[in-house]
Amino acid sequence: MDEILVPIFVCSILFIGLPWLIFHYITKWKTAGGGITTDDEALLDELYNLAKRLDERMDTVERLVAHDHADFKPARLIADNTANDAELDELEALLAQKRAERKETRA
Repeated sequence: MDEILVPIFVCSILFIGLPWLIFHYITKWKTAGGGITTDDEALLDELYNLAKRLDERMDTVERLVAHDHADFKPARLIADNTANDAELDELEALLAQKRAERKETRA
């Protein structure tokens, strides 16, 4: 009886158990790193808002220095220039769209 059960047991482990184990962990690995989490999105939004505030502060400092010193030439891009703000406007539109999608999925 053992002469029949041992080969069946070994074959079932090799051809059923081992592939199942491999495919199980392959799918786990694929789903584990499958994208950005909501915490990461919140952190990116916070960093983006911080960068915008710092940019506004730099604009203010440059305007003050330019007002005090006539020969001062700002090296940064001008904030109110529409050509410079096109990429930022596009980014803000994408962020607003993402927030709207997130609100729809929550509701």
